[in-house]
Amino acid sequence: MAKVDFAIGIGGEAGQGIATPGDILARIFARRGLNLNAYNAYQSIIRGGHTFLTIRVSDGPVRNMGDKIDILIPLNQDTMNRHLKLLKSGACVLFDNEKIKPGDAADGVQVCPLPIKQLTAGNKLAANTVAIAATLQMLGVEFEGLQDALTRIFKRKGDAVVAENVGFARAGYDYAAANFKSFPFKAPNLDKGLAVLTGNQATALGGIAAGVKFYAAYPMSPSTGVLMYMASHARQLGIMVRQVEDEIGVMNMVIGAAHAGCRAMCATSGGGFALMTEAIGMAGMIETPVVCVDVQRAGPATGVPTKTEQGDLWQILGAGQGDYPRIIVAPTDQKDLFKTIPELFNLCDRYQCPGLVLADLLISEGTASVDPADLNFRAEIDRGEIIFPNGNGNSDNPFGGYNDMAYLRYKLTKSGISPRAVPGTPGHIHIAATDEHDEDGTLISDEFTNPAKRRLMVEKRARKMETVVTQIAPPKLVGPENAAVTLVGWGSTEGTIREAVEKLAAEEGIVANQLHIKWIVPFHTDEITRVLSRSKKVIIIENNYSGQFARYLRSETGIAAHGHIRKYDGEPFMPHHIVNSVKEQLAGKTQLSVPTHEIYV
Repeated sequence: MAKVDFAIGIGGEAGQGIATPGDILARIFARRGLNLNAYNAYQSIIRGGHTFLTIRVSDGPVRNMGDKIDILIPLNQDTMNRHLKLLKSGACVLFDNEKIKPGDAADGVQVCPLPIKQLTAGNKLAANTVAIAATLQMLGVEFEGLQDALTRIFKRKGDAVVAENVGFARAGYDYAAANFKSFPFKAPNLDKGLAVLTGNQATALGGIAAGVKFYAAYPMSPSTGVLMYMASHARQLGIMVRQVEDEIGVMNMVIGAAHAGCRAMCATSGGGFALMTEAIGMAGMIETPVVCVDVQRAGPATGVPTKTEQGDLWQILGAGQGDYPRIIVAPTDQKDLFKTIPELFNLCDRYQCPGLVLADLLISEGTASVDPADLNFRAEIDRGEIIFPNGNGNSDNPFGGYNDMAYLRYKLTKSGISPRAVPGTPGHIHIAATDEHDEDGTLISDEFTNPAKRRLMVEKRARKMETVVTQIAPPKLVGPENAAVTLVGWGSTEGTIREAVEKLAAEEGIVANQLHIKWIVPFHTDEITRVLSRSKKVIIIENNYSGQFARYLRSETGIAAHGHIRKYDGEPFMPHHIVNSVKEQLAGKTQLSVPTHEIYV
């Protein structure tokens, strides 16, 4: 049971430096061993607009940004006007009283004006530092932690800058101690410190743990962070990183690198993924394993570049042309994203097919605390039936001799998996092209068109998927089997739905359970059907308008949900959105709930 659970909201214009104080607070809390989740709602502009960063902190599990703001730090009047009215009794607001007017706050909200000009000797850039220091004082955090953080951040600018900022922080810290009422709870300092990890960092680190040696991308938010991390560590880790002219080139380069034998991956967003899909079909035809991460954002076209959505499911299900095996997975959070990438690479190598990851902005640009011990950088690597020229592969390599007639790259096997020799392996000459082919790679699509061979080759590739499903974990029902309602979700909604289930039980007396789907293709049809066919009421929750997963579930299981909760305003679900929607559906008021996002950003 969590003893403390609070959220800090920092808002202002783009360009006012929202990210830096958020990063400082996140690292201070993580080093105290506290769990956290940070979500930055921002606009697609360099300066202006409204940006709002939420950091939720607890000594218990934190799976989402939560339902409330306990400490509001508005850096401009707009933020004060938007968010003050949402604060409830027990919360506080800290602001520059020369720039910002507070307006009417609810009873029990502590209004904390800070004389920023006086505390910083007129240095406007230090307002964030003062506000952070006052916040930490009210939470009972020792000043030394902030001093260390400021020293690390400003040390490159010299001792004078460090001393100046530490001085500003000290002034804000002492002013809060003398003038404001501290919170009745304190941010505890636990035994074991944690690290912080964004989803894009988790994707990159997962690829590194999987042995990726080639990464290509075209910068496209929200996936750009993966490219930045890979590029900044490329030389150190021996990874070739390329920024390519467009996503068509990206996917073709990744396929080429993977065909040559190294593990290769890329990440993009929905618009970039659309350009990659023809090449993904090629990977399916030549049976080359690649991993592509689609970080979903609100669309269509360029859509809303800085907002989240689960709107690419049907695009990714239909990626490429024709029938061919592929594996599709939707990780649930940052740590799961890290763990999933190596697992997916192993599956792709074993089954010689593309692997597609459905992340979204909520995960990829979100920040979470993580125990470094939970990040296994020595993940098991299984390259499958691969043959290297140096004999280090998993299959036999006879070496020497021109015996290409003996080697069948696309040999018809019972499993559908054929030995895969990388180019340059002696004795393993074969053809790889996008046309349909015979067992040795000879094209059969033109003058040698052969319906019988075409059918056999389609069936060979399809057979691979018959056993993939046995290699991945089926979803587990969380909660009592005889619950009044089963909440079904996929991907990044897992943590918010879990908290909603807990709130329904604790605050509303409603017994709910949860079935969350991670692996999209192959689909655990039997297990999911067995669970949902016993449920009294099934409600599907997803971040899109048309209910893409609800339609997919029905196509795979024949099960039509009794109710739906959908959100497509560009912002993620908050737990109370789901709680309120379940209540109205159990009361028979509607079968489709579309929650309103109260915090306008």
